[in-house]
Amino acid sequence: MELVAKLSCVDQPGIVNAVTSAILAGSGNILENQQFTDPTTNRFVMRTKFVTGLQVSEVSQQFNQSLQKFNVDLEILPAEYRKKVIIFVSKESHCLRDLIYLTEIGDLPIEIVAVISNHETLKPLATAANLKFIFIPDNNQDEISKTFASLKPDLIVLARYMQILGANLCQQYSGKIINIHHSFLPGFKGAKPYHQAYERGVKIIGATAHFVTQELDEGPIIIQDISHVDHEASPEDLISVGRDIERRVLSKAVKLFSNNKIFLVGKKTIVF
Repeated sequence: MELVAKLSCVDQPGIVNAVTSAILAGSGNILENQQFTDPTTNRFVMRTKFVTGLQVSEVSQQFNQSLQKFNVDLEILPAEYRKKVIIFVSKESHCLRDLIYLTEIGDLPIEIVAVISNHETLKPLATAANLKFIFIPDNNQDEISKTFASLKPDLIVLARYMQILGANLCQQYSGKIINIHHSFLPGFKGAKPYHQAYERGVKIIGATAHFVTQELDEGPIIIQDISHVDHEASPEDLISVGRDIERRVLSKAVKLFSNNKIFLVGKKTIVF
């Protein structure tokens, strides 16, 4: 069985040795290993993929015994585990279409358990992909909370959802809600961001995938990308280019999360 171990703790001597000892104790073999210590917080993070003949519960017990003195945040999952994902949308389809397509061809190891929207515009798209579509008008936080409790998602994706999740949900699912923003952060905020960019004569446009926090568009950044444009590009051209960047960046962020490669450290992320 291939497993992935994610751990985070204050950096101190002996952590790597403790992890490798726990794996070797179960006759395991390390396939991948990545580690990093954040110099600002002195937080150590490590992702290890390994193969073992033991069950997850047995491996967890060995890890907990070996790492007991380090006070680590530890997660061990089967490498093949497909995270349960809820996707929020409004009316724009490009991000949802890309997530559905990449999931169907096996490039995204996730299970889309529901598509939630405050409009019914994209219901045919979800239905055609045999996905559960849930219409929740007016961004009703109680209904959203009940849906989360019922479906128990590992990840919530705001795929151009033009509403704000409440503070309680943001806190409860901290580190489990990813949003796509239509520019770098900070950037052109508010209405018609591409028209604002056009008026300022920008030479690059970009998109940012980030974790959602109670502070609007201030969450830890996961991944960003850009495209170069010139003076000939109209606002419509910028919108078209922007859509392409948005769907690529969001899909990359979801894939990184699904592969257990994102660590939250303070107000930023470490991405392997």
